[in-house]
Amino acid sequence: MMSAESIRYLREQGRHEDARNLAVQLTEDFPTDAELQYEAACVHDYLGLEAEAVPYYLNAISGELSETLLRGAYLGLGSTYRALGEYMLALNTFDEGLAQFPDAHELHVFKAMALFNVGESRQSVETLLKVIAATSQDPYVQEYRRAIALYSEDLTRTWRE
Repeated sequence: MMSAESIRYLREQGRHEDARNLAVQLTEDFPTDAELQYEAACVHDYLGLEAEAVPYYLNAISGELSETLLRGAYLGLGSTYRALGEYMLALNTFDEGLAQFPDAHELHVFKAMALFNVGESRQSVETLLKVIAATSQDPYVQEYRRAIALYSEDLTRTWRE
């Protein structure tokens, strides 16, 4: 039987159009299968068909996905909305994902991009600094992790008397 695994296999082989065709067929045959919906969203996204990916992401999120796939679905949907210029929908999606996965650094990074897009540059940079302070393995960044974390709380603060 064809499955989400079959779609992933075709994608791994570089057969993205075949994967898309199979995904469309399978999601029509099994519309409540959230994993199939997720794979269909991903292949549409990969092929630059972002607007077509949106309903698949929404169906995937409303279904039953593993935590890993659900996290990926929030990232994919938010990123897709951002790419389509739907910045507020992107921010709402990232916030929904972060409510479930508060330590998902990738969601914070993509949210920072959407924040930049809506003119929230300060909050965008603060978010990115927090992620860098929390995740960087660079020894020189680690040396200043505490300072970066402090500055991320208020970039405009100075310590001059």
